[in-house]
Amino acid sequence: MQTCIHPLFGGSLPASPHTSLRPGYLASCSVFDLYRQAMASVVIALLVLTCSVGCSQGLLQFGFYDKTCPQAESIVGSVVRDAALSNSNVPAVLLRLHFHDCFVEGCDGSILIDNGPNSERHAFGHQGVGGFDVIEKAKAQLEAVCPGVVSCADIVALAARDAVALANGPEYQVPTGRRDGRISDVSLAKDMPDVGDSIQLLKNKFLQKGLSEKDLVVLSAAHTIGTTACFFMTKRLYNFFPNGGTDPAINPSFLPQLQATCPQNGDVNVRVPIDIGSEREFDSHILQNIRNGFAVLESDARLNDDEATRGVIDSYFSLLSPLFGPSFEADFVASMLKMGQIGVKTGLQGEIRRSCLAFN
Repeated sequence: MQTCIHPLFGGSLPASPHTSLRPGYLASCSVFDLYRQAMASVVIALLVLTCSVGCSQGLLQFGFYDKTCPQAESIVGSVVRDAALSNSNVPAVLLRLHFHDCFVEGCDGSILIDNGPNSERHAFGHQGVGGFDVIEKAKAQLEAVCPGVVSCADIVALAARDAVALANGPEYQVPTGRRDGRISDVSLAKDMPDVGDSIQLLKNKFLQKGLSEKDLVVLSAAHTIGTTACFFMTKRLYNFFPNGGTDPAINPSFLPQLQATCPQNGDVNVRVPIDIGSEREFDSHILQNIRNGFAVLESDARLNDDEATRGVIDSYFSLLSPLFGPSFEADFVASMLKMGQIGVKTGLQGEIRRSCLAFN
């Protein structure tokens, strides 16, 4: 399922130092597609304008490096683009990295530190998180031209933004000015959202970070790109709580495909697309899959069990949605901007690391 891209989508936003990362516009656009994307771009522009006031109050601001390192965003974008050309999984990996960073100690780059087995990145809740090499490569290039200026925390946030654009998702600006944290402890990641969490526990974990039920839905929809391992599917397919067997939320027509890919006692490292049918394209297709019982991850399936989160999903697919409903793209940007401000260090807090892997 491809997204029809129109030049207004991103082009109408305030000027940004980074160049467009989008692979190219698709010509086969329906009138409804153009209308929806034009309206989404307007909403995103308004979100950026609103955040330019709210974010500055927290000392984050758009164009924070315009004078001190004007190449910052373009350098990060170039590194991300090159990495994605070498490995198509990079956009999903970088998006996940930003989420995991923000949920522990705030968006401060703490997940990047590698100072032994007790560093945060080795927590059970961070299993499978990657992209560290991409961030470190961007940091090395930035240190060569602007030493001691751009934080690793900002590189992670910018890389996630660029990852979304590379997957044909919305282009948007990210307020910067984060500083790097000085704490990295494996025990601090114990409350990360988990694929096996109940819907109430997921809602509570997001609420603790100032994120709403709507944020839970649209940020979970970031699973529209990327893959997961059979390791995270075993319980759902063969030993589902409380009575064993299979999660009844799985569509019966989908179950044989999942079990064939992830057989009982099979290789738990086999990769499974999380958004069946649209795993390379950033879109709302995963929410449709969740509605229809085609969710791959248990945590995604639980979104359809709860009245509040199911209502958010349904709002994107009502009869009036194509013209008057909420814009998934704009809502995703709003939630990303909100998440990107969790627990940020600014001003004299924290530090600007010379290497993202170690404290100064």
